[in-house]
Amino acid sequence: MRRLATAGVVLGLAAAIIAHPAAAFQASVQGLELWWNVVFPALLPFFIVSQLLLGLGVVRALGSVMEPVMRRAFRVPGEGAFVLALGLVSGFPVGAVLTAQLRRSGAISREEAERLVCFANTANPLFMSGAVAVGMFGNAAVAPLIMAAHYLSDLLIGLLLRFHGPGVPRPKPVPRPPVRPPDQPPLGTLLGEAVERSLNTLGLIGGFIVLFAVSVKLLTVLGVLRLPTAALAGVFSPWGLDRPLARALIQGGFEISSGAQQAARAAAPLAARLAVVGAILAWSGLSVLAQVTAMLRGTDLRLHLYLLARLAQAALAAALSLLLYPLWFGRP
Repeated sequence: MRRLATAGVVLGLAAAIIAHPAAAFQASVQGLELWWNVVFPALLPFFIVSQLLLGLGVVRALGSVMEPVMRRAFRVPGEGAFVLALGLVSGFPVGAVLTAQLRRSGAISREEAERLVCFANTANPLFMSGAVAVGMFGNAAVAPLIMAAHYLSDLLIGLLLRFHGPGVPRPKPVPRPPVRPPDQPPLGTLLGEAVERSLNTLGLIGGFIVLFAVSVKLLTVLGVLRLPTAALAGVFSPWGLDRPLARALIQGGFEISSGAQQAARAAAPLAARLAVVGAILAWSGLSVLAQVTAMLRGTDLRLHLYLLARLAQAALAAALSLLLYPLWFGRP
């Protein structure tokens, strides 16, 4: 039944592309431009550098230093500090990529990896400050609030998740290898492998961005999103979520950029728009979820905890946006 349902969705998408080729082409170009102009140049350096640091053994050395801090705060090994730092700086889906590599190498248990990927996979600060605040809101002053709500909610999720899972005693630690093992490949080999892996990963990310951009555009053209938009607006209307913001939230459920853009341009109070954008950035959309699923392929990690964490962070980020708003702009 699952395969039949998947096949039906894919056939429906193909039929929609054939029926509306202009809309599909326009959305595909927009997704490709987003990938080439923003995602590719922003993530490629981080991917290459992170691969080199993993190959050179720097992450293991950092893990030895950060073990007490990460263990007490988040109940993950010290290597998680490297994943968290790069995830916070470089954005989706770097945290998932590095968590999967740590799991494949055996440096982290399944439960620890499942907790780590929930809070080490965040939005890019340049995307939040540049694309969202300046490009979409046209107001650089909202950038600190957007980033504060996003990162605070993310760290709160990490702290809460330390209580998830059985408190199994940690096995006796094994001596860590030196920073540069004797059998390490030459730097040129490491660099070539780092570039190759990074380009393959970015190509996969680009495919997901284009696919979901086309899907959201076709769903909008076909009017499929009208009913869930009306239902969501009806449920949340007592809290000030009108139809434009409900539509933005539905679109953001699929793809983060188009949803955030629609929320920023909605005819609604600034506080409400920021809360919706905070929820969209924290949820990150089905596009990022598909990327994370692809990055975790080949590991034994389960996604149910990641999904719950994204939903919880979306609620937290929206609430924090409303709570922090008076500190930046006074009463809404």
